[in-house]
Amino acid sequence: MLADGVARPGSLALLDRARAEIDRLTPHAAFIEQQQGAIIVDVRTEVHRESAPSIPGSLAIDLTVLPWRLDPGFDWRIPEADRTDRRWILICRHGYSSSLAAWNLRQMGLTSTADVIGGFEAWQAAHLPTTDEAPDRRP
Repeated sequence: MLADGVARPGSLALLDRARAEIDRLTPHAAFIEQQQGAIIVDVRTEVHRESAPSIPGSLAIDLTVLPWRLDPGFDWRIPEADRTDRRWILICRHGYSSSLAAWNLRQMGLTSTADVIGGFEAWQAAHLPTTDEAPDRRP
């Protein structure tokens, strides 16, 4: 049950729970944090990444392998996943998948993980930098 007293069923209940336990950033706040060293991870589907611009300096990691790629203790992690306190900022198309993914990463002990409110569409609407170059893909 939420603060407004409304109980949400199924996926919405899970989303509400996840969002209550993660950092959620506006696109502008995410951009500022990226400039200060945070890593933006683009978890949009491949189809969505190919049909739209990307965020300069972002990494593209599929949701299916995200936990393993960011786990500092896993043999197949990406080089940037060298510590549990690294600031990961997840972004998807609208801000739903990224919320659940950020929550999952927090359950793994990656406590400095956040997501972008409104996702990539909000990033574009805020007129933040984008590029037609593909993001650095980390399969």
